[in-house]
Amino acid sequence: MVATTASAVHDTGAACPPVPDVDVCIVGAGPVGATLACRLAKEGIQVAIIDRVALAPMEHPDFDGRAYAIAAGPKKLLEEAGVWDVLPLDSCPIEEILVTDGRPGEPASSLFLEFTRDDASQPFGWMAEARALRVALNETMHDHPNLTVLAPAEAKIERKAEGAIIRLTDGRQFRASVVVAADGRKSRLRSEAGIPLTKLSYGQTAIVCAIAHEFPHDNGALEHFLPAGPFAQLPMAGTENHPYLSAIVWSDKDGLAERFAALPDQAFAREIERRMGNTRLGKVTPVGRRWTYPLSAQYAQRYTDTRLLLVGDAAHGIHPIAGQGLNLGFRDIIALSEILITAHGKGEDLGSPALLARYQARCRPANMLMLAATDTLDRLFSNNNPVVRLARDLGIAGVNRFPKLRKAFVRHAMGI
Repeated sequence: MVATTASAVHDTGAACPPVPDVDVCIVGAGPVGATLACRLAKEGIQVAIIDRVALAPMEHPDFDGRAYAIAAGPKKLLEEAGVWDVLPLDSCPIEEILVTDGRPGEPASSLFLEFTRDDASQPFGWMAEARALRVALNETMHDHPNLTVLAPAEAKIERKAEGAIIRLTDGRQFRASVVVAADGRKSRLRSEAGIPLTKLSYGQTAIVCAIAHEFPHDNGALEHFLPAGPFAQLPMAGTENHPYLSAIVWSDKDGLAERFAALPDQAFAREIERRMGNTRLGKVTPVGRRWTYPLSAQYAQRYTDTRLLLVGDAAHGIHPIAGQGLNLGFRDIIALSEILITAHGKGEDLGSPALLARYQARCRPANMLMLAATDTLDRLFSNNNPVVRLARDLGIAGVNRFPKLRKAFVRHAMGI
């Protein structure tokens, strides 16, 4: 079977040195693929990672407003991969989460759910700027002698029962025991393997940006449910110019979201304040760029094919309502790295059908449950039916009254 995939040309440019055969070839050097590469290489597994674009320009030297909410379990993975300790910018812990319901321009419902420092022994997660994580990943990948970074380039991959052959468009080729598709929602490897994909549309677009605000966030996050979609405020580490800084993920109806994102700063700030449900941050000021992303969910019918594994967005995509999208991809990597490292230590074939089956059995059921949960939450909360509103407000208030139930939610979301 032949798969044509985006990737490879050596990152150092100049003459192209030969590429050694590897145990694992990863296609896609985003956060999920790059973290997997670092984690495996640190354990002595020979890895090649290839991507269609150069990695250095992804580092964004200027603040651009994008950040990742990284749960406790994925943070541990990044530490084990040697990435977390070289982040060039401070991350911000998330130590409180307030969940509310309401309408734009109105105070939030008096029925709410609040996760506090008493509900966990460590922060619920950490906010890391996207540019900082990219810099740390690039540095870590280039520090491993048994990790070959190939970017930018194109390659063709031939997968057979006995192994995979990766042919770069510059004429070089090498072999791998298994190929990992970390090439995103529009994964070419998944498509060329003939793996069916199911999509769910939400009719929503997310606005992602950063805001400076008048009062400190005290490491607190907000998830405010509105009829058109959820509105989230996530605490970020401040800067010299903006000591109090937060990330915003604001979901609204298609068409409307794009118009809101194009508003002048002052009008855009007013719309954000109308959607906060409270005045705890005071006056807000937009900072950096604004990004819009159409929202949908999707899932691959299977995660494996001959000598091939799907991870991250190539395998699944969910609504950002609970901030679990990237964390779900990291959970794939936690499971896969454990499986591959154990198998490598025993001298097993890393691309065997039995190993691929172990990965799918461990990850896909849990991922499908998370997709179903986020899909249900969005459909339950993104409406203005008064009966449904009352029922959901009573529901979140009920959870708030039971510490053991709150802590169970927290443990699952933290991935520990």
